[in-house]
Amino acid sequence: MSEARGGAHRGMARRGFLAGAAVVTGTALTTTASAGTARALGARAGNGADASLLAFTHVTLIDGSGAPPAPDMTVVVEGGRITQLAPSARIRLRPGTRTVDLTGKYLIPGLIEAHTHSDGPETVIPTLYALAGVTTVREMRGQPVHHEWREKIRSGALLGPRWVVGSPIVDGGPSLWAADVGPTIEVRDAAEARRAVRRVKREGADFVKVYSRLSREAYFAIADEARRQGMPHLGHCPDTVRIAEASATGHRTIEHLHALLLATSRHEKEIRRRLAAVRIDPRDPSSLSRYHSWFQQVHPLEWRAVQGYDRDRADALFRSLAADGTAVVPTLSVHRTLELPDDVPSRAEEWKYLPAWQVESWPDQLTALTGGRTPEQARQIRRIFEHRLRLVSELHGAGVRLAAGTDTGTGYLVPGFALHDELALLVAAGLTPAEALRAATRDAAHTLGLPAVGTVARGQAADLLVLDADPLRDIRNTRRIHGVVVDGRWIPPEERRRLLAAVEEAAAQTPPPQEGATMTGCGCGGHP
Repeated sequence: MSEARGGAHRGMARRGFLAGAAVVTGTALTTTASAGTARALGARAGNGADASLLAFTHVTLIDGSGAPPAPDMTVVVEGGRITQLAPSARIRLRPGTRTVDLTGKYLIPGLIEAHTHSDGPETVIPTLYALAGVTTVREMRGQPVHHEWREKIRSGALLGPRWVVGSPIVDGGPSLWAADVGPTIEVRDAAEARRAVRRVKREGADFVKVYSRLSREAYFAIADEARRQGMPHLGHCPDTVRIAEASATGHRTIEHLHALLLATSRHEKEIRRRLAAVRIDPRDPSSLSRYHSWFQQVHPLEWRAVQGYDRDRADALFRSLAADGTAVVPTLSVHRTLELPDDVPSRAEEWKYLPAWQVESWPDQLTALTGGRTPEQARQIRRIFEHRLRLVSELHGAGVRLAAGTDTGTGYLVPGFALHDELALLVAAGLTPAEALRAATRDAAHTLGLPAVGTVARGQAADLLVLDADPLRDIRNTRRIHGVVVDGRWIPPEERRRLLAAVEEAAAQTPPPQEGATMTGCGCGGHP
């Protein structure tokens, strides 16, 4: 690596590992692809634009509801909706129906990614989600570009998933996020908190994203004002608020597993006192530096929490979450990256769909964020990750709804593809493949408040994924994609390969960000 190139990578590391999928604002990169690439991506990009009758025949159906697989089924799609669903031998197709014989294939609902931070070229990111079988995403740090993408997708000008777009992060001060990752709304008291809720509603956010350093006064004001405005509030459980208290306010989803470590430990009171003493430097202009400092202070508290794990406390809390309807999005993918950095891959096939300069920067960035751990600290953090897997199993066993999310936007997590790895991690935590699939289909749809997606049933939106192998035998088979249906548009194997090649070309043509470019961070990363 040349010194100039290495210096550029070190600069990116200083500006933040938890950067978006292309590390700069999407609007800065939307015109970087060649005209040929843009045409390839835009051709027939209108989601649901083709309203002709389409029948998928002789397929094994896994409908996302939890019902057993149904062999030799036919699914009829018209105008972006599923209009018929029956055994192939019993269904009568209308004249002119185009048929796709899927003998030997498996059909599941399109996957739902419940925790993303999507940034990068318009010619890469939205299309990549769809081609990886992710037909719905929830954006956890909304920006104007996400609303622009959503409108283009709805109008048929862009191929991509359904987008649920949250507010900017609403946090106390000083936030872990400095100005180098873009705007964060810092609120000091109840009045500012209520104004923030009203502001993000005016700006079109679908929910209020709350964060870790909110005061109790500000958090409860947000919860109340969000209820008044008819908006969900969700995100991190603030350090100053117990999970059971947050759940009782209607906190829709708890993101990550940090706060759950604290709440399930018999040392909770002691740890809360020590957590209140954690400080970050508000003068530090680097979000990466702030996060590294935070990790160094917080990991010993997490280890103390694990040492004091109390199964009775956990059972009581999990019953409360289940009763209140509060879901958990474990984001095991980002936990694994940040807590087991020695285990991250040196290469993956899907990395070619992101700019090479970005991928090449990941190792230095990860070292900058997680470096300096002693062997004993590394051992403890590995044990913390193993405990997170146990928590996921126990949450599920207690009836707490889980939704699959990855924290895509963090290094090593490729939009769309990362969700397949998250499913494998859920299985490693103890869920069956069918249960893991439901966390990315029916249960995720319920969590996001989207009744028309997440299952394959008459009247549902035609968001579908066709696989070459049975995902119930091996969850890794969700990666064996034959074709996808995105809002009624069938993308068969040959077209999918062509579109992926166009994405790869667009990524290769994306230049590195200029020094001083606005960064848009992942927004969550790893901390309590």
